[in-house]
Order: sequence, then C-alpha cells, then structure tokens
Amino acid sequence: MGALRDLTVSQQVALLFVSLFGVLVLSTFALFWRSLRLETQEQRESHAAIKRDLRAVWVGAGLFWVAWVLGGVVATLLFAVVSFLAFREFITLSHTRRADHRSLLLAFFVVLPAQFVLVGNRNFDLFTVFIPVYVFLAIPVVSAFGNDPQRFLERTAKIQWGIMVCIYGMSHAPALLLLNLPKYSDRGAFLVFYLVIVVAVAQLVQELATRLLRRRPAARAISRSFSWRAWWAGALAAAVVGAALYWATPFKPIPALVMGFIAGGCGTLGEFVMKALKRDAGVRNWGGKASVTGAVGLLDRVAPLCFAAPVFFHAVRWYFGV
Repeated sequence: MGALRDLTVSQQVALLFVSLFGVLVLSTFALFWRSLRLETQEQRESHAAIKRDLRAVWVGAGLFWVAWVLGGVVATLLFAVVSFLAFREFITLSHTRRADHRSLLLAFFVVLPAQFVLVGNRNFDLFTVFIPVYVFLAIPVVSAFGNDPQRFLERTAKIQWGIMVCIYGMSHAPALLLLNLPKYSDRGAFLVFYLVIVVAVAQLVQELATRLLRRRPAARAISRSFSWRAWWAGALAAAVVGAALYWATPFKPIPALVMGFIAGGCGTLGEFVMKALKRDAGVRNWGGKASVTGAVGLLDRVAPLCFAAPVFFHAVRWYFGV
C-alpha cells in the first residue's frame, strides 16, 4: 500500500481506471452467464434490477473518465447538466400550477447556475448556505406573488425539496474536485472517484442482499426491497471497498473505512427516500415507460449520489479542518 501511495498522480489514475473497468467487465460477463440460467419470473426480475444498476455504474464510470480527462471546469459543467436534467425530471412528475412558473424559472436559470458558479470559484462557505438559507426563503416569496393560495405549502415544499436534492446535493460532487486538502493538492478527483465507487457498491450489494436474505421490509408501503439487514450489508461492503481504496485518498485505512460506510449508507438511504417520493407521485420509476412526461429516468440513478455527496463533503471538511 505504501508503494501505491508513492505512485505519481498519472500512475494512480491509470491503475484506478484499469481496476475499475476490469471489475466492470468481469461483472458484466458474470451477469451474462447468470442470465443463461434464469428459470422463474422472480429470478428474471432480480436479474433485470441488477442489470440496470450495473449499466448505471458503467455510465457513471465513463462520465467520470471523461470528466477527469477534460479537467475540473468541464467536470463541474457536466455535473451542472446532470443536475438540470434530474431537477427537470423531478418537477415534471410533481404537481405544480401556473403560479409556480416564476419560482421554477428562478430555480432553473438563477439558482442552479449560481450554485455551480460558487462551486467553481471555491466559495465553499457561501455555496453551503446559499440554497438552505437564501433560496429557501426566496422561493415561497416568489411563489406568493403568483397569487394562487391553493395547495401553496405543498407546491412550495416540492420545489424546495427538488432544489435541495437535485441541485444542492449534486453540487457537492464537483466541490470535492476543488477541495484544497493538506498534502493532497490537485487530487480532488480521487475523492469523487471514491465517493461514486462506494455509493455504487452499497447499492449493488444491498440489491443482492435483498434478493438473498429475503427479510421483512422495513417499510413495506414504500419499498418491499429495503430491509435493515440488506442496508447493513451494503454499507459494510462500501466500508470495506472504501478501506481498500485508501491509498488513492488522503485518508488512512480506518478513516477511509468509516468514510466509505457513511457515504454508502447515506446513498442507499437516499434511494429509499426517493422511492417514497415516487410512491407519492404515483410512478414506479422516474421517467418509466408509463410516463409521457418526457423524463428520462436519470433521477433514479443519481439520487443516491445526491444524498451521499453533501454528507461526505462536509465529513471530509470536518475531518481535515478546511
């Protein structure tokens, strides 16, 4: 491990991507082999769920590689585009009225770009409070000028919640790229890599554990696949993988293990919360086949990252005192 930490940045990047894409290739072949032995409808549904998650990891790994190659500015823009599309899906499948159009314009074309500009300029103290304080107070004021009191609180809360998850949460991922940590300059992308990997591992292992353990759901009306044992399995798997990746991070093994557990656990809990929101919206998947709204299903894939990124970002800042 000491030798790995002594590698140059380029050598560490090459090793990380070779390892990542190697594991993905092996996982894809294993999943294909498993597909040849499916017999029951339940096995086919389980296989389809795992296949969707694996495809999402492939997409995430490819986007991260492109972001690394093109630099921090392009990576921040990429996350901003993903945030825009995710927020669009959320609003498309939420109940809004004509009076909310001003608030939505403010969110899409002022709040979102301003948040990512603050990230790009490394105004971390301001960007962490810009949405929770200033935007949360501004949105109901702007909506009130729409002169429509019907379901005002519900409509305003949905817009605020969408901004919080899709914009505020997502903006913390590129912020990791720009953190200036002691003795770890110009290596912020490794933190993003670490975060994406542990969150993805937690999701995949929880899905597998759900199918294998068959435990009683923690909240059947929201999700029949979420149980506390499966959650623990996913979070612990994320912790182990996080500890194994400590050489590519500023952490020592034990802190890397704890950070992996925190990020992975928060990501799977975030997915659970989004399932509750989907039940409330009356849809099975954001942008599923039954939807004619134009949503593309991106929010299902990025929601765990949106929940894990803020917690992980502030945990890192607290740990290093920056």
